[in-house]
Amino acid sequence: MLSRIDLSSCNFNGSIPNSIGNLTQLVYLDMSVNNFTGPIPSFSMAKNLTEINLSHNDLTGKIHSLIWKDLLKLVTLDLGYNSLEGTIPDSLFSLPSLQLLRLSNNQFSGRLEFNVSSTLLNSLDLSSNNLEGPVPTSVFQLKGLKVLSLSSNNFSGPFQLNKFQQWRNLCNLDLSYNSLSVEYIETNSSSSSFPQITTLRLASCNLKTFPYFLTNQSTLYFLDLSQNQIHGEIPHWIWQFYDLISLNLSYNHLMMTPEVALFNLSGIITVDLRSNQLEGELLDLPPSAVYLDFSMNNFNSAMPASVGDSLSSVYFFSLSSNKFHGGIPQSLCKAAYLQVLDLSNNTLDGMIPQCLIEMSENFEFGVLDVRGNKLSGTISDTFSGNCGLQTLNLNKNLLEGTVPRSLGNCKSLEVFDIGNNYIEDTLPCHLRSISRLRVLVLRSNKFYGSIHCEGSNAPWPMLQILDLASNHFIGPLPRKSLSAWKAMTNNEDVAQSELKHLEFDAIGDTQYRYLDVTTVTMKGQVMELRKILTVFTSFDLSCNNLDGPIPDNIGILNSLYILNLSHNAFAGQIPPSLGKLSHLESLDLSSNQLSGKIPVQLADGLTFLSVLNLSFNQLFGPIPCVKQFGTFLEASYEGNKGLCGCVLKTKCESAKPSLPPSEDIHLKSRHLINWNFLSAELGFVFGFGIVIGPLIFWKRWSILYYKHVDDIFFRIYLQLHLGGQLYHRMLAHRNVGRRY
Repeated sequence: MLSRIDLSSCNFNGSIPNSIGNLTQLVYLDMSVNNFTGPIPSFSMAKNLTEINLSHNDLTGKIHSLIWKDLLKLVTLDLGYNSLEGTIPDSLFSLPSLQLLRLSNNQFSGRLEFNVSSTLLNSLDLSSNNLEGPVPTSVFQLKGLKVLSLSSNNFSGPFQLNKFQQWRNLCNLDLSYNSLSVEYIETNSSSSSFPQITTLRLASCNLKTFPYFLTNQSTLYFLDLSQNQIHGEIPHWIWQFYDLISLNLSYNHLMMTPEVALFNLSGIITVDLRSNQLEGELLDLPPSAVYLDFSMNNFNSAMPASVGDSLSSVYFFSLSSNKFHGGIPQSLCKAAYLQVLDLSNNTLDGMIPQCLIEMSENFEFGVLDVRGNKLSGTISDTFSGNCGLQTLNLNKNLLEGTVPRSLGNCKSLEVFDIGNNYIEDTLPCHLRSISRLRVLVLRSNKFYGSIHCEGSNAPWPMLQILDLASNHFIGPLPRKSLSAWKAMTNNEDVAQSELKHLEFDAIGDTQYRYLDVTTVTMKGQVMELRKILTVFTSFDLSCNNLDGPIPDNIGILNSLYILNLSHNAFAGQIPPSLGKLSHLESLDLSSNQLSGKIPVQLADGLTFLSVLNLSFNQLFGPIPCVKQFGTFLEASYEGNKGLCGCVLKTKCESAKPSLPPSEDIHLKSRHLINWNFLSAELGFVFGFGIVIGPLIFWKRWSILYYKHVDDIFFRIYLQLHLGGQLYHRMLAHRNVGRRY
C-alpha cells in the first residue's frame, strides 16, 4: 500500500532496487541528490505514478521506451544531472498526462525526433546534452509550452523566432550555446503578437541585431544576448525594463550613449557588459546591483570619487582592461559586501588605499586584483587576523618595500602574485603557514638570500606554480622543499580526479565567477594563463645566482610541465632522474656550469618535450639522438664545446651511438657472422690469389711478369724525368744488359 517515497538528499549509493517497480500503489517517488549508480529500473507495475525524480545521481545506461509506456498518469519526470546516454525515446512525448520533462545535463545524443500526441506538456528541458541536427518542427506543435530549454547542445541550422508567436503561454526560452542561426523577421503585427516572456537567453546564436519584439515586452526579468555579433548603440528601450533582474550583453560590439544611466534599472541584480566598445566616463551605477562587470571596454576617464557610494550591495565589481587613470577612490571601501574587486590592466596610479587592505577583515572579501597598473609606494602591513583573501594579484606595478608580515594572516590565500615590481626582501617564509597557497610569483623584483626556509616543515605543500625568476637569490636548491610540494608530485589519477580551475565564486553562480590569472614563461614565450588548471605545474628559478648541484630527487616532481633553471651557476652533472618528469613540455638548463654527458634517460623519458635548451654549459660526449632529442635544433646544444653528434656539425669519434636503456642489446649479437662483410673479404682473397699464386709457383711465368713490369717502369719513369736523348741511351744500355 506504499504510495509515497521520498529519499532525496540522503547520501545513498549503489543501484536503485528493481523491486520498487512492484509497488502498485506508488504515486510519488523522489530519490534525487544521492549517489545512485546503474540503470533506471522498470516501473511498469507502478501504473499510478504521477511524479518520478531521480535527478542529481550518477545513473547510467539508456532509457527504453518500454519502461514508460504504461505510466499513463505520469505528470513529472526529472532525470536531470545523471550520465544517461543514447537517444531520447519518442514514447516520452506520447504520455498523455506528462507536463514536465527534464533530461538536462546527461549524455543523450543523436537527433531529436518525436510525434506529439499530448497537449499538456508545458516544460521541456533538454539542455547540456549532445543532441544534434535541426530543432524538430514537432516542437512547435507543443502548444502549451511555458518553458523550453535546448541550450548547450549541438543543434544547428536556421531558426525562426517568429514561430513562437503561436505559443501564448511561453515565458522561458533558452536556445543558447548551439550552432543555431537565430533570426527574427519583423512584420506589422509580429512584435505585439509575440508572447510576454520573463526569461530570454539567446547567447551565442549568431544574432546580428536586437530582436525587435523586445520593445513590447513588459514582464522581462532575465535577458541574455551575449556572445553574438550585435553592433551599434544599446537601444534606449533596454533601460525601460524596470523589472529586469539580469542583463547580459557581453561579447558583442556595442556602444553606449552618454545620456543613458544604468541607475534607471532600479531593481537589477546582475549587469554584464564586458568585451564591448563602451567608452567615455563610468556612468551612475544601479544601487541594487550585486554583480557589475564592465571589463574589456574603452572607458578612458578617472574613476569617480564617489563610485563606492553606489556599491552598497555589490559582491563582484570589475573594471579590468579599460583605460581608467588616476588614483583608486577611497569610497570603494564602503562596499561592505564586496568579495571580488578587479581593477587590473588600466593606468591607475598612486598608492593602494590602506582601507582596501583592511577590508580583508571581512572574511568574504576574497579577490583583490590590481595587476598591470602604475601603483606605487609600499603595501600596507594591516591585513586582518580574520583575513579571507584567496587571491592577491599585484603584478606589474611600481611597488616597493617588503612583503607585509601580516599577510601571513590570510590562511585561505591560494594565489599571491607580486611579480614585476621593486620589492626588496628575502623569500617570504613568514607565509609558510599558508598551506593552501598554489601560485607564488615573485618574478623580476629585488629578492635576495637563500630559497630555503628554516624549520622542520617545508612550506606550501599545495604549490603548483612557483616563479622566482630574475631576482638575486643565492645558494643551493634545497632537496627538502622538492619533496614537500605534493601538488607537483601527484600521480595522474589523483590529478585528474581533482581537475578544476582556480577560481572564486562570488554569488553562487558559475557564470559570474572570477577566474585566476597569472603569467608564465613557457617554450621561450611569456604567456598569460587566463584559466589556471589545478593540474598545470611550473617551476621557474631562472636568472638568479643559485649554485651547487641540481638535487637528484628532482625527479619526484613528476607532474611538472615547465622547468626553467637557466642563467644560474648550477654545477655538476645533469641528474638522470630528470627523465622521470614524463609530462615535461619545456626544459631549460642553459647558461649554467653543468658538466658531464647528457643522460640517456632524458631522451628516453621526456617524450612530451617540445622545447629543450642545454646551451652554454660544459657538457661533453655524444648527444643521445633518439626520440624527441633528435628533433631539436643545433641552438639547443650550442656553447658546449665537448658535445658531438646528432644535429651538431661536430661528429663523434666513436661511431657507436648511445642507445636508451629501453632498447635491449644482446651480447650474443657480437658473435653473429655478418655475411655482408665476410663475402667481401673472401672475394678479395680469391682475386689476390689468382694473381699472386702463379708468380710464386711457376718460374717461367714469374720471369715474364717481371720483364713486362720492368719494361713498363722504365718507359714511364725515364720519359717523365729525363730528356729524350738520355732516354734512348738508357734504353740501349738496358738492351745490352739483357743479352748478358
